Amino acid sequence: MPPVQGLLPIREYLLVALTATAVTYLLTGVVRRVAIRIGAIANPRARDVHVTPIPRMGGVGIYLGVAAAMGLAHQLPALSHGFDASLDSVGVLLAAGVISLIGALDDRFELDAWTKLAGQVMCAGILVLFGVQWVSFWVPWGGTGDSFGSVLVLDKNQGALLTVVMVVVMVNAMNFVDGLDGLAGGLGFIAATATCAFSLGLLDSTGGDFGTYPPALIAATLAGACLGFLPYNFQPAKIFMGDSGSMMIGLMLAGATTSASGRVSYTRFSASDALALLSPLVVVVAVLFVPVLDLVMAVIRRTRRGESPFAADKMHLHHRLLEIGHSQRRAVLLIYLWAGILAFGAVSVTLFDDTAVFWVIGAGLVAAVLVSLVPRLRARHRAG
Repeated sequence: MPPVQGLLPIREYLLVALTATAVTYLLTGVVRRVAIRIGAIANPRARDVHVTPIPRMGGVGIYLGVAAAMGLAHQLPALSHGFDASLDSVGVLLAAGVISLIGALDDRFELDAWTKLAGQVMCAGILVLFGVQWVSFWVPWGGTGDSFGSVLVLDKNQGALLTVVMVVVMVNAMNFVDGLDGLAGGLGFIAATATCAFSLGLLDSTGGDFGTYPPALIAATLAGACLGFLPYNFQPAKIFMGDSGSMMIGLMLAGATTSASGRVSYTRFSASDALALLSPLVVVVAVLFVPVLDLVMAVIRRTRRGESPFAADKMHLHHRLLEIGHSQRRAVLLIYLWAGILAFGAVSVTLFDDTAVFWVIGAGLVAAVLVSLVPRLRARHRAG
């Protein structure tokens, strides 16, 4: 019996997420042994924090968890109609598999930056071929009369270009932030969970329309897989996700965001409603604000020194947190705190029309700043 459109399949999404968690947890140990056998090992370098060789390629385990959960979702009557209504989930799964393979090759053979960039663009192209691309976009300028903002209607080339840019930025932001044990996996979990929360709200507002199932499914499977990987990756790490994981997480976040907001007809909504429909993008930007800012500052820093933007150094945000006195675990938890406040704050603003939300977010940000500065404040107190 087909599911009744209008009912939210919350239990089914939870089952899919838990399946991704279990499969990732069970298979990551196998992937670790394979990585050791084929020589996919991260040997310590001057810019690295770890001091002993550690296997990488853990992203393969994450992808296998996502694929298993997607396969289960396709067999569940309550979720299978989402596959019939849209190919978004299939496109994201295929693109994630290809970029995970490219990342696995890099984890073993150290591909050059331009080869990886070409692979990222190719995987973004796979999303576009499956229809996962932007067709319209609300901007806060150009309104007429009492209206605030306007809608940019994109042709296929413009929509494809925007999708490719978004994928490349998110992929490299996650790749850049993968410098401490558990950091990229935790940020992926936070971003995917927040995006899933918004997508469920979108499902509710559309009466459970089957066409809005994919973004929640993509986010739920990614969140579950990241959670299943963290026991192996949190400090002290037994395995690194490597580029096979960080690039895949960035691509899936871009895919979920585009699936949720990319093909909405914004002309049917008011300015405030249109902005709310862009919340998945706001959520991901909120979570990735720290790594994206880190990415931009790294590019500026390196180009000013006359180096390649892709040259590595030891001046990322997580390195700076270690320099001022935080331990590895505390630095990771601090970045989790910042990302969680920004991400779930963005979702809360969308779902709850209450000024108290802004006060809670503000208080959380103040607390995060104070906790981040504790080692430096202690050092000044001792010096005084």
